[in-house]
Amino acid sequence: MKLPLKWLKDFTDIKATPKDYADAMTMSGSKVEGIEILGEEIDKVVVGRITAIEKHPDADRLQVTLVDVGSETIQIVTGATNIKLGDLIPVALDGSSLPGGKKIKRGKLRGVESCGMMCSISELKVTKEEFPNAIEDGIFILEGDPEPGMDIKEYLGLNETVIEFEITSNRPDCFSIAGLARESAATFGVPFKKPEINVAELGDSIMGLASVEIKAPELCSRYSARIVKDVRIEPSPRWMKERLKAAGVRPINNIVDITNYVMIELGQPMHAFDLEYLKGHKIIVRSAATREKMQTLDGQDRELEASMLVIADEDRAVAVAGVMGGANSEILPDTKTILLESATFNGMSVRLTAKKLGMRTEASGRFEKGLDPENTVDAVNRAAQLIEQLGAGTVCKGIIDCYPVKAVKKTIPFKPDRINALLGTEITTSRMKEIFRPLEIEVNDAAGTVTAPTFRPDLECEADLAEEVARFYGYNNIKATLLEGRAATVGGRNWKQRIELLIRNTMLSCGLSEIYTYSFTSPKVFDMINLPPESALRNAIVIANPLGEDFSIMRTTTLPDMLEVLATNYNRRVEEARLFEVSHVYTAKQTPLTELPDEKPVLTIGMFGNVDFYEVTGVIDELLTALGIKKYEYEPVTDNPSFHPGRTAKILIGGRECGIVGEVHPVAAQKFGAAQRNYVGMIDIEPLIAGAQIKPEYKPLPKFPAVTRDIAMLVDDNVLVRQIERLIASKAGKILEEIKLFDVYKGKQVPEGKKSVAYSIIFRASDRTLTDEDVGKAMGEIVKALAQKLGAQLRE
Repeated sequence: MKLPLKWLKDFTDIKATPKDYADAMTMSGSKVEGIEILGEEIDKVVVGRITAIEKHPDADRLQVTLVDVGSETIQIVTGATNIKLGDLIPVALDGSSLPGGKKIKRGKLRGVESCGMMCSISELKVTKEEFPNAIEDGIFILEGDPEPGMDIKEYLGLNETVIEFEITSNRPDCFSIAGLARESAATFGVPFKKPEINVAELGDSIMGLASVEIKAPELCSRYSARIVKDVRIEPSPRWMKERLKAAGVRPINNIVDITNYVMIELGQPMHAFDLEYLKGHKIIVRSAATREKMQTLDGQDRELEASMLVIADEDRAVAVAGVMGGANSEILPDTKTILLESATFNGMSVRLTAKKLGMRTEASGRFEKGLDPENTVDAVNRAAQLIEQLGAGTVCKGIIDCYPVKAVKKTIPFKPDRINALLGTEITTSRMKEIFRPLEIEVNDAAGTVTAPTFRPDLECEADLAEEVARFYGYNNIKATLLEGRAATVGGRNWKQRIELLIRNTMLSCGLSEIYTYSFTSPKVFDMINLPPESALRNAIVIANPLGEDFSIMRTTTLPDMLEVLATNYNRRVEEARLFEVSHVYTAKQTPLTELPDEKPVLTIGMFGNVDFYEVTGVIDELLTALGIKKYEYEPVTDNPSFHPGRTAKILIGGRECGIVGEVHPVAAQKFGAAQRNYVGMIDIEPLIAGAQIKPEYKPLPKFPAVTRDIAMLVDDNVLVRQIERLIASKAGKILEEIKLFDVYKGKQVPEGKKSVAYSIIFRASDRTLTDEDVGKAMGEIVKALAQKLGAQLRE
């Protein structure tokens, strides 16, 4: 928001340098982005009057002139052909500066001294739009009767300082000169003067000339209008053009400039319709019809949607509400009667409409932030006042004001003690009231409340009042204090977080590196991991607005993501990789979605290189041991199409399947471009959290020695080690301490279809030293059971 300081003086009298003003406003919460001094590059350029013209003695195309510059008369040599005696022109004196860093010095042209230079509009960086009678390829002939010696910046309206503010979206009131003037007055402790708005209303009564109907009050809370007859479209006066230019708005004509002027001054966007082009002379505020078409002022044909609000007459839409007017009702040079619109539209509706149509405007940017409905009448009256002041038309008596949804002022509890406690201050209640008064915040002492003005939607709670007090009391006046530790809460991780941290730490201690992958994936990955068409994993949640097909669904398995990372490392010539990820898979309870999906946490382990199946299971064993989970086992899997049928097992904890580990199927690995052998484990984390026993338990050192017996046997090749270990454990009795597998062998010394399996069985009693008889009896039961149930043959 650009604030010309001369315009600010219409509302409040601030006696401060631009820098001091900017510093003070920034400290009170209105951040200043920059200070621009208009015409700063122009120096020692004044108005001059030509008093004599003669031919140059040695050049046919040059003239020698005498120019009165106020304090003296100087000689200037020029080649201009559009000058004559008595003309007032801009003169750059000796030692002057022009835009672009151009310096002018005294010199000689063909032997005749020239003490300055006459300037064109291009050299002064002004445009023909600002001075229509100036010519572009000659000297700038000044209009009016400025005094010789006057600073040209004063004539051009460049003797202005503009402060640029960065206004936050929750302060729509500060997107206006009046709003910033109110903040300025409160900051400097000076009075704020509201503009006096008086409309003469010399025309006919507005009754019967036009009518307004609001069919969508939820999107338009107020619509105010006035009618102006005998309109005269012409250029705006210099003072208005200069103010608009300083505020960053290009002047167009008096009617358009007046609506822009009011928008900048009061913060209320306005629009003017040619009344003759409004069918039935009626304004209808309604939602657009589906695929309704209209042409906007920029000449573009727009197709509207039912969610968009339009201003219409009895037959068609004539404007997109809050965004841009329509070409079918625009102001033309022959327009005689206009209807001035000042309305309040729903900010969200305006924003969505502007975004869909791709036509964000100055007006839409203001409506988006939410405007004060109480401002519409003042704005339309101010526009009518300016029209009368400029002689641009005759304002009809009366105003049309439809106000179906009244603005409600917010009431907020006012507790000075709590504000002081929050700020760490001792500000008196009377001082707080003094701060609130210029901000138009009303204090009700009896009720202990304050009422916020309707133009301050940002004031909602006590904390907002504390901010207002702090801003204008002065942040620099609040003494620094140490933090108080009363009622402090000691932080800590919950059980789930502790287990997940232990899982990560265990993986890292086993030499694995953690990775992160996207939860979005492509439906193509299901074919790449060989999933059959009927697999439940294909029932993925589809993203409504995906970035692309590769990120169009929520993943139901982490296998493709781990394979993609393994393949990336393999293709970059990484010799081996050991990776893990703690992430989620997403399962819909039903499709289409009617409730949030299940988000199941999963630990995924991936390896390739100098690794095998037993190294992956060894990492899992280490994890389960760290979690204190003892009742777990592996069971072969041969029917999972994503894994090798002979090198895969499912993981059972307490008899419940909670994961799978094994070598990825070579076909799947090839599709990803991964190494020939890749090992992946996927474990549900919820069973690990439920079964974890990480509380330390004291176990005394054994008092009696252990007895170890080794046993080697031949069994059929299809007998699982797990079956052997279960049988040994069931027959060894209470004195069994540990079973260790130390050899599995298949070779020439072993018959076809057989394998040799060897164990160390450790026995120990907690209350006595075991005898050979105790151990021999247990071993006898073990050998007998192995022979009878598994057909095992002892090897000598």
